[in-house]
Amino acid sequence: MKKILLVAILLLSLTVCLTSVTWASGWDDANIGMAALRQQNYDEAIRLFTKAIASGELSQKQLSSVYPLRGLAWEGKGNNDKAIADCTKGIELDPQSAAAYGSRGLAWYAKKDYVKAIADYDKAIAIDPKPADTYYNRGNAWYAKKDYVKAIADYTKVIEINPKDAEAYYRRGLAWKDKGEYIKAIEDFGKAHELGYK
Repeated sequence: MKKILLVAILLLSLTVCLTSVTWASGWDDANIGMAALRQQNYDEAIRLFTKAIASGELSQKQLSSVYPLRGLAWEGKGNNDKAIADCTKGIELDPQSAAAYGSRGLAWYAKKDYVKAIADYDKAIAIDPKPADTYYNRGNAWYAKKDYVKAIADYTKVIEINPKDAEAYYRRGLAWKDKGEYIKAIEDFGKAHELGYK
């Protein structure tokens, strides 16, 4: 009886080990893909994310993260249609993925479809209002639409989250200038310079 129990435990342990090893390889490809993405090696990132997706080893939650990452790589290469498709797939897998909405917003912005970009940033912020980058990106879209009041509001939110964000001060300064508020623009440009914006 103990022998049967020991064999059962060993088989169960082996199954867990094999599952862990198999599971790790697809996720390892995704992690290496993230490093390639950070280095702006988009072709390698796409190859690794595609390999991770095709491995069949990732959970739905993991896939919902990997598709938008591959979308960012496509966007980096200038293929915004593929970026949008991958981010949309990530949203289908996890409708509560703020990152997928934010990534798709970047692709819409690159296509100069600011209305769709803002809609995606709105969804990302509704899901997770903490990341300053989403407000910054939405501010850029509002600025592109020449809605300086909303751009200023978003850049101000970035500064509230991260008071040392020199680029947000600079972008807000541009919006103040274009709105005709030159003193506020000069103040923001000065703060951006003080924080090291070049």
